[in-house]
Amino acid sequence: MKKNRRLKGDANPAAIRIGATVFRPGRGLLLIAGPCVIESREVCMRVADHMKRLAAKLGLTYVFKASYDKANRSSVNSFRGLGMDEGLKILDEVKARFEIPVLSDVHDAHEVEAAAQVLDVLQIPAFLSRQTTLIQAAARTGKTINLKKGQFLAPWDMANVVMKAETAGNRNLLITERGACFGYNNLVSDMRAIPIMKQFGYPVIFDATHSVQLPGGMGNASGGERALAIPLARAAVAAGCDGLFLEVHPQPEKAMCDAASMLPLSSLPDLLRNAVDIFEVVR
Repeated sequence: MKKNRRLKGDANPAAIRIGATVFRPGRGLLLIAGPCVIESREVCMRVADHMKRLAAKLGLTYVFKASYDKANRSSVNSFRGLGMDEGLKILDEVKARFEIPVLSDVHDAHEVEAAAQVLDVLQIPAFLSRQTTLIQAAARTGKTINLKKGQFLAPWDMANVVMKAETAGNRNLLITERGACFGYNNLVSDMRAIPIMKQFGYPVIFDATHSVQLPGGMGNASGGERALAIPLARAAVAAGCDGLFLEVHPQPEKAMCDAASMLPLSSLPDLLRNAVDIFEVVR
């Protein structure tokens, strides 16, 4: 085993500040959940209300997520969202109305300043996980940064990504595992990635819904196997992840993005109760 892959123990990462919230790994799970993209104000409000209530009932630290722009869609004709200006307005309303932190992707360093005025968590998309200028611009805001592991990276390669954020002065970091390329149009989740990346000293989140995508599997769109997101989420908690990332929707089959992999709101109570039970055993 390479030196940078050698496991050092099971100590919990340090506490992370997310807006007005402090997440303390080991004391509970972090839940990042919401629709893939901002389709409308109504969908965002409905999801945020439902998820906040459920998270509070189960004792989860909750962050609402939705992308104001999905810049990496398969087709030029795919729906990308309502745009940065309108999207940030909706996220700002979610944040104020429900008093919860909000997260969205940033795709370019020029977006960072405006996005940081609203977002509590700036997310570096998996496809952009090696973009030094973007990572460091986001890190310099002082906001929490969610570094998504590229599908093309080994878990130990994320040490370099983490270092880019740290050298920009930010140690308020999350690392998210979302599967690895496994041939064409397929991903596989290697649960070894969770304990390996926890050695970097930051909470590791498991993205259960992107991990079941079939990238480009429908030709002009990504397919997915949403039913598999539930057992993968359970397995990730058992493997020691600090939180779950879930894309959820009132009616996934009618969603304008990632319809095949998002989970319906109705499936969340059982899944999250199971996750909490497993977390209690593991910790």
